[in-house]
Amino acid sequence: MKPVADSRQLVKGAMILTMAALITKILSAVYRVPFQNIVGDVGFYIYQQVYPFYGIVLVLSTYGFPVVISKLYTEQVDGRNQGKADRLLAISLFSLGLLGVILFALFYFGSDWMAGMMGDRELGLLFRIVSLLFLFFPFISVFRGYFQGKGNMVPTAVSQVAEQAVRVTTILFLSALFVQKGYSLYFAGGGAVFGSVTGGIVSMMVLGFFFWKKRRSNPFGSLKRKELFADSASVIKALIVQGFAISVSGMLLILFQLADSLNLYTLLLETGLGANEAKTAKGIFDRGQPLVQLGTVVATSMSLSLVPAISAEKARNRMDHILQKVLLALQTSLLFGAAAAAGLYSIIAPVNIMLFENDSGSDVIGLLSLTILFGSLILTVTSILQGLDKPMFPAMAILSGFGLKYILNLYFIPPSGTMGAVYATLLSMFAVLAILLLKLRLVLGQRILSIGFSVKILFASAVMAVLLRLYTKWTHFLYHAIEPDRLAATIQAFSGVLLGALCYFMILIKTKALQEEELSALPFGSRLAQLFSKKTGGSRK
Repeated sequence: MKPVADSRQLVKGAMILTMAALITKILSAVYRVPFQNIVGDVGFYIYQQVYPFYGIVLVLSTYGFPVVISKLYTEQVDGRNQGKADRLLAISLFSLGLLGVILFALFYFGSDWMAGMMGDRELGLLFRIVSLLFLFFPFISVFRGYFQGKGNMVPTAVSQVAEQAVRVTTILFLSALFVQKGYSLYFAGGGAVFGSVTGGIVSMMVLGFFFWKKRRSNPFGSLKRKELFADSASVIKALIVQGFAISVSGMLLILFQLADSLNLYTLLLETGLGANEAKTAKGIFDRGQPLVQLGTVVATSMSLSLVPAISAEKARNRMDHILQKVLLALQTSLLFGAAAAAGLYSIIAPVNIMLFENDSGSDVIGLLSLTILFGSLILTVTSILQGLDKPMFPAMAILSGFGLKYILNLYFIPPSGTMGAVYATLLSMFAVLAILLLKLRLVLGQRILSIGFSVKILFASAVMAVLLRLYTKWTHFLYHAIEPDRLAATIQAFSGVLLGALCYFMILIKTKALQEEELSALPFGSRLAQLFSKKTGGSRK
């Protein structure tokens, strides 16, 4: 019964982590809407300039280092080497602690220099606040790695959700308070960044509580000073190499935001815009970030469960099962990624008004929403390659995409403004996706997605997009019949989503893009399969 129990525990743990990750992803995207409403576009620009650095720390302490530590810890415990397992925790805490102190000093004492590099010296306050996060992430990473190595995913999940909940609450409360009290937007932005600090503190407290509750004795007490640094080189190498690969693979959207934080504002100044105009333009451009993040939720949820599933099949040498999982993952990613990208692009004006009070920059945000498709596919292919023990390649591809994005910004933004930043994002993501798909085909030795299926998905998306564009024109009368405009936009946006989804799936059913069994495997697929059966007169033989 023990293998069965262990298997059930593994599945349960994966589900707990997946749900926690989804909740934090959604919270991380949704809070930025009310935050923008509180501080406006300039205030949103201020916060978004520093946000990517928090995002990097979050990925390091959630996906990167904990995964590596848990893997190494499990190997030692399974080999009945509890002493080496404890030494692993000590080495990890020491090495990550040293890294954290170095990064803290770099960001705190170099805050004014970094702000100057971004063309806005007033951002120095925000960098000094975000530097505190580097003092927390070593403890959070080691604690999470320890619990995951023990097979207990609850502390990690609770700490993630608690961290995000406290962070979001702090951001909205302090930003609203400081704006109401008449403080500068940079001070309000500092209050928002401070939410990351309160979230980190709560995460450490939660993990510390679970740690001392489960293990009252000091795990480092039995270690001798001479033994402490034995095998430290191999542990540090694993943390750096494997942690780097896993972390970078989860930083796709964050790294592209970082590229824009580094040079978009300064390049807008070079186009002749005044400082306030450039900040406003960058803030409007950043409205698209939470929309893209929400649009990739399906791919994110799938990628979280895809790595262990493919790894398990690879360990059993069941290539046919791997191919089935890869096909389903890519089909689902393309299916929902294309629908979200085309749908949001088509109704972006009412969505912009509904969420951000006006339709400023709708053309820019609409085109940026097409990155949902590329991002969804990249996340999926990256997870597949990780499951196939190829973690370094997607990491290097994404890092190269970041460099390409930064360079393309230099060429496209001066003549085209924020629209140029969108062009740079789309081209860079397309390049990353093309490289990853080519690598996947080489690894698997065959093409997975058929051209026919892809054409049907793109055809359904195009028809839906045209229909929704016409629908937004036909229902423009709502803005004259209903006040305020935000309510009219809300009605128009939600009704457009329903109409678009109905149109999209009806076309897929009519064109038989998916077999009934494939349709049933998708989210809400059982209901769609029933509709499929009715429309086609039953299952095909």
